[in-house]
Amino acid sequence: MSTTGNQGRLWAIAEVSKRTPRTIGNGQKASEYFGCNTFNQKVMSEKLPKAVYKSLVKTIKGGHKLDQSIAAMVAHAVKEWAIEKGATHYTHWFQPNTGITAEKHDAFLTIDGDGQAIERFDAGQLIQSEPDASSFPSGGLRATFEARGYTAWDPATPIFIMESANGKTLCIPSVFISYHGQVLDKKTPLLRSDEFLNQNAQKVLKLMGNNASRVFSTLGPEQEYFLIDEAFYALRPDLVATGRTLIGAKPPKGQELEDQYFGSIKARILAFMQEFEHELFKLGIPVKTRHNEVAPAQFETAPIFETVSVATDHNQLTMELLRQVAKRHNLAFLIHEKPFAGINGSGKHNNWSMATDEGENLLEPGATPEKNLQFLVFLLATMKAVYKHQGALRAAIAGSGNDHRLGANEAPPAILSVFLGGALTKILNAIEDGKLKGSTSAKQVISMGLGKLPEIAKDNTDRNRTSPFAFTGNKFEFRAVASSASTATPMATLNAAVGEALAEMATRLEASLKKTKDFDKAIIDVIREYVVETKAIRFEGNGYSDEWRDEAAKRGLLNLAKSPEALGQLKTKETKALFTKSGVYKADELESRYHLELERYIKDLEIEIAALKEIATTVVLPAAFKHQTQIAGSVAALAAVGISGDALDAQRAEVSDFAGLIASLKSALSALDHAVEKAEAGNEEKKASAFAYGVSDAMNAVREACDKLELNIDDGLWPLPKYREMLFLC
Repeated sequence: MSTTGNQGRLWAIAEVSKRTPRTIGNGQKASEYFGCNTFNQKVMSEKLPKAVYKSLVKTIKGGHKLDQSIAAMVAHAVKEWAIEKGATHYTHWFQPNTGITAEKHDAFLTIDGDGQAIERFDAGQLIQSEPDASSFPSGGLRATFEARGYTAWDPATPIFIMESANGKTLCIPSVFISYHGQVLDKKTPLLRSDEFLNQNAQKVLKLMGNNASRVFSTLGPEQEYFLIDEAFYALRPDLVATGRTLIGAKPPKGQELEDQYFGSIKARILAFMQEFEHELFKLGIPVKTRHNEVAPAQFETAPIFETVSVATDHNQLTMELLRQVAKRHNLAFLIHEKPFAGINGSGKHNNWSMATDEGENLLEPGATPEKNLQFLVFLLATMKAVYKHQGALRAAIAGSGNDHRLGANEAPPAILSVFLGGALTKILNAIEDGKLKGSTSAKQVISMGLGKLPEIAKDNTDRNRTSPFAFTGNKFEFRAVASSASTATPMATLNAAVGEALAEMATRLEASLKKTKDFDKAIIDVIREYVVETKAIRFEGNGYSDEWRDEAAKRGLLNLAKSPEALGQLKTKETKALFTKSGVYKADELESRYHLELERYIKDLEIEIAALKEIATTVVLPAAFKHQTQIAGSVAALAAVGISGDALDAQRAEVSDFAGLIASLKSALSALDHAVEKAEAGNEEKKASAFAYGVSDAMNAVREACDKLELNIDDGLWPLPKYREMLFLC
């Protein structure tokens, strides 16, 4: 085997073979240091006067406006705590529309009137900051010359300290708005949506005799991701530029044996997970679960439920810490929805529910959900929200990466439907038929057939991994969210839709209660209406099947396969009315979101196109020409020594066939250029649509040609790390 073309690969393989698990020597119980880098309630109670502490907790837990009179005392306490912990700088940490976080660091250091250096941090610096807003994506809300923007402290998420090798920084979780008050971030709409949900959920609860003073949404996002060795990553220009492999032939072994899922975690990966969790615990992030996922080199982490805004902040920190800690272990963290073709991609399963300030989960069925009218009311309001606003919800999970994942035999389809499970389906059918009496949700019992073992209660709800929105016992799992995405946008959309459904539910319940003194009958009558109205969104079968696509079309459900058509739902009358009514987005903010996401989609594809052309032209073709020269030289050598006939003809045919593969790649590249040129001629919307279909098809043709060449070129000439190496050598 020649080694003239794969020195980099050989170096990378040698590097990987020398890696050993990194040791951090952490033997502490998590409970001993959990939240040690957060200005949490325990720290607040120690550092703040009692009255100030109570006022701040009221703001955090009750959603009340911050009492400005306490800000100076809070700022002083925060500064003293941060400096004690070794922090030298502070930053307002926020989530612009890039989908990642942003921060501008300022030193505590200042110079007093005598020219002496002192540490200073006042109420104004705690509450507000002014980062330049001109260079953040705004979807047309801001002109480049309009630079002013403000970050404002969000007390709901604890202030925290981020550590680096050379210092510590105090981070103040914040929202980000323009000079004129327009939203420039992902978190503000989420906070607005939760307040809208709270207002309307309370209306329903009061009608049902529940006097909870606050309702909030809760979230537990399961995060999937890939890890490969950084040596392989460095040699893959497509991964560096786009986060996914734009070419790469299928390896002999992928996930066919299903031996990765829940398998024994490799020592090096486990060391990474242990250090990663250690960092999360210090920030008060309650990570609970770690395991191997289905695809080779794929893993998952999942937290305990928190309020939706805190969970969103913590998920952003989780993704950042996954990246940071991976580098310490010489690993590359891949968060793209489809970094490798032919194996499963990654998602972010958003486990969502609603709870009261008294700790009651409003989606908890109890032992007999047919008697739990409150549960059924909130269940059906959620179903109505998903049914009515399936378009807005599909738009909320749109993105170029998710287009590669949704609908494949690994992830939910692009068609939104709700899975309830057999027990709840039976109850709803009985309610619809008016035959509630006699139906039962009592837990089914599986007899083990062994006298000494106890009987095991079967959950009321099975799992349907093909469902994009599944009820899983006491919560809904929104499985279609993209792995790299912020949870803020899909959760803000869901909260707004459910809030609207609850407002309508309250109106109907009130009218029904006026008609009869029989409370249960009044509630059941409304529930029955909702059962009938939402029946089309319920689906218990295989979401991957062609039959379901046909059936969904008959039911009038949307099948928005690609992001441009999904994002078009943001311009519909129903979606505009939803966001205007809920206050989640003002009209100009929603319009900006549409253009922002469409622009992001186009830019993602433009980067991929440029990277694909470069890798095909400067990496694949040179390797192909070398191989062609090598095999042509073999033919010439045979002819030179007088060999002819079938032996020579067979080798000449091989040269001809290989030359045909090169010609196919050249032709595919030419077709790609033509498709891009044609797409560029249209406006923003036409360009996005052309990229989604014609250009993407042309990119796939280039990939197919490259992959065929990879399988035929001398392994010693192939310069890029192959799937078999990236996925299995670690």
